[in-house]
Amino acid sequence: MSKEFDYDKVRHVTSVDQSDRKVPYNLRQSGPTKVEMLISTRVRKSPYWHLSMKAGCWRATVYNRIYHPRGYVKPEDGGAMVEYDAIVNHVTMWNVAVERQIQVKGPDAEKFVDYVITRDATKISPMRARYVILCNAYGGVLNDPILLRISEDEFWFSLSDSDIGMYLQGVNADGRFNVDINEIDVSPVQIQGPKSKALMKDLCGDQVDFDDMPFYGLAAAKVGGRDVIISQSGFSGEAGYEIYLRDSTLHAEDMWNAVLDKGKAHNLMVIAPAHHRRIQAGILSWGQDLDQQHNPFQCNLGYQVSLSGKGEWKKKGDYVGKAALEKMGADLKAGKKPYKLQLVGLELGGKPIEEYAPDFWLISNEDGGDPVGFVTSPWYHPEKKQNIAMGYVPFDGTLNSNGFPKGKLGTKYKIHLPDQYVDKPGQPVDAVVVDIPFKESYNANTREVVKG
Repeated sequence: MSKEFDYDKVRHVTSVDQSDRKVPYNLRQSGPTKVEMLISTRVRKSPYWHLSMKAGCWRATVYNRIYHPRGYVKPEDGGAMVEYDAIVNHVTMWNVAVERQIQVKGPDAEKFVDYVITRDATKISPMRARYVILCNAYGGVLNDPILLRISEDEFWFSLSDSDIGMYLQGVNADGRFNVDINEIDVSPVQIQGPKSKALMKDLCGDQVDFDDMPFYGLAAAKVGGRDVIISQSGFSGEAGYEIYLRDSTLHAEDMWNAVLDKGKAHNLMVIAPAHHRRIQAGILSWGQDLDQQHNPFQCNLGYQVSLSGKGEWKKKGDYVGKAALEKMGADLKAGKKPYKLQLVGLELGGKPIEEYAPDFWLISNEDGGDPVGFVTSPWYHPEKKQNIAMGYVPFDGTLNSNGFPKGKLGTKYKIHLPDQYVDKPGQPVDAVVVDIPFKESYNANTREVVKG
């Protein structure tokens, strides 16, 4: 949007059919708005906040009621694409303490976790992790965390951006499950990039056999002399690990500085979470690509609930949202369309998008006209030398070979980009539906079913 944008003309776009939602996604196109973030005591600073400031963080957002660093290299110095170069060629560390850890511990821990997630918790072995979703009674996705099983009777939910800790306590308000549910003082950082294994070996020595560590495998170790849980996982599609520091409010500096020290030999850079790389990998961001009024099928998470009624992850028992999700699955199998919009991958024209989108940019049919959908996550793909995006378009009933919903490949659209990304102001660019992911991940199952 131009600096001369007329805010008096801001109106909600009503031509995008969101009649299956109680509250439409906000499609008011107001462009970037220069305001100063108020730093106050209502929002928490993580144990690594001051260390991120020292590392050069110049902007932040709020995530899980915690201030979240989202930029280290300033635009005049190359911005986010310098950080992209670091993650695809070297190794990076991210402050992701905003992934608040909710501990479920007690004799009924497995039973409770199995009830609140759509996958089968009994198939998760101790010291393994999984990507999971939690749905509400209507089938909406409340959260898509990484679930760590620390022991037979202890799980950690490593949260995306929503108040699942309070939700889990509410589910067990009557005490029917013999568990304690609490947020614990554990804060993660992510170590991501092709040199991540070499760095982790230097950090841990012979404490962990990283050559034999499976994807989503866990290990207990010490980093900087402090107790941690290490997971081979990450939010980037690159090789990577997460270091979960116990008693992090006490020991943040010890662990962080140990990583910096060992990272010098590997060209380590502290960066923001790699929004550009996770889009390439097709990894979703809760609150941006989905929310509690999106069901798993429309945002490419249908494999978490199994349309066919078969397979390793088909749950036999009851769980929150089961009735609603099974009805949606049956409707899809019968050729019905139980929702309006489907998340798809898009390749699109325009000048390189190398910054976060301040709006859900609008999508029209190939012949133009009123918008019918919207973009959620756009960015420039350096290897493809073109823009890519995830976004919602009208669901046409197309299913893939496994029976899961998808967009019809090759369908053409127009996308209304801000003026700085087009040659002719006001002229939409061409877009076409393509497969997700846009770039393969180091671990192909980064956000899909992992056996074992």
